[in-house]
Amino acid sequence: MSLFGEIIKVIVIGLVEGVTEWLPISSTGHMIIVNEFVELDVSPDFLKLFLVVIQLGAILAVIVLYFKRLNPWDRQKNDRERHDTFDLWAKVIIASVPAAIIGLLFDDWVEEHFFNAFIVALALIVYGFAFIVVERMHGEVKQPLHMRRYRVGDHESDELDKITLMQAIGIGCFQCLAIVPGTSRSGSTILGGRILGVSRRAAAEFSFLLAIPALFGWSLLKIIKTLVIDHLAVKASEWLLLLIGIFVAFMVSLLVIRFLVNYVQKHSFVAFAWYRIALGAVVILYFAFTGGLFA
Repeated sequence: MSLFGEIIKVIVIGLVEGVTEWLPISSTGHMIIVNEFVELDVSPDFLKLFLVVIQLGAILAVIVLYFKRLNPWDRQKNDRERHDTFDLWAKVIIASVPAAIIGLLFDDWVEEHFFNAFIVALALIVYGFAFIVVERMHGEVKQPLHMRRYRVGDHESDELDKITLMQAIGIGCFQCLAIVPGTSRSGSTILGGRILGVSRRAAAEFSFLLAIPALFGWSLLKIIKTLVIDHLAVKASEWLLLLIGIFVAFMVSLLVIRFLVNYVQKHSFVAFAWYRIALGAVVILYFAFTGGLFA
């Protein structure tokens, strides 16, 4: 296929990545569907690299949107705000440790034994019902209309500071569950935050920040393994596709993050829960019909 056709495919994949990386609906669940209809004409080794490194665009969107909040040396911050920023970074780093350990120890084993359409669909459905139960147990009073929207990354209206260190560690432990395909990294962390009593907005935003070390570390390891250790030769056209994918994921992520943060001011995660359940059913039916449910 022509390079133009491959670029169209990459744009589709970038759109899916930018949306599903942040909404609690499982990027893996969507990718296995997308891969059935949108198959890049590249080597299998480059494809594995591409599907990981494209996440750098999503991470960059978080850094851009939360740069002021994450920058302790911002001249406009007072001493208390600088302390809050260092404290937030400490919580993010500490909360990232459990998933890093579990990922390094079991990622290959889980991918070998659990990566099939049935497990993905089962995780989609189970977590969907879990979200419904948790949201009913931890409902919040809606904020007044004039308080429902705010600029993403603002410190003055920040609920991230209310997350305790123990809650952060607990959310980090829930992130370990994302090693199972179909659970969704954001879904696991947001669900964990809600179970631990964190507000919807704070749970979503802390999940965004946890993605920085998690996805950046995973991308870096993949780059080192593929390009440095395995010496994969990447064509100029493949580099172009990767850069386009990263850019599309970045632009879409900017919109999706803003949307989700403001959405949860007025709504629960129940709509996403029902979507997960419906998608899980679609995955089961489609792959049962094609004979690839356990492949």
